[in-house]
Amino acid sequence: QVQLVESGGGLVQPGGSLRLSCAASGTIFSIVSMGWYRQAPGKERELVATINSGGAIDYGNAVKGRFTISRGNDKNTVYLQMNSLKPEDTAVYYCNTYAYASPTSWDSWWGQGTQVTVSS
Repeated sequence: QVQLVESGGGLVQPGGSLRLSCAASGTIFSIVSMGWYRQAPGKERELVATINSGGAIDYGNAVKGRFTISRGNDKNTVYLQMNSLKPEDTAVYYCNTYAYASPTSWDSWWGQGTQVTVSS
């Protein structure tokens, strides 16, 4: 099993910044990718940003140019730097990883979510 622990959410004014962190632990053979998704009330979960083991990055269109995803040196931690936040960025942000728990068994795991609220 793989556990994901997120931190860094909170309340911020429009135009402000927040940094989210997500640490993966447990039985991890290798991580294929880690990333962030978000879900606002009444909306479907959407891609925010992902980074794979080779360092390739993908951003959702709504956050391009404002958010930056990065990995820790241990490759089991991922960060999301969010700048120029807008009220429409308000959502629960979920950390996700595709990882091998053994050489032949992989799966997708989700964190519990962290609330980000952008409001004046």
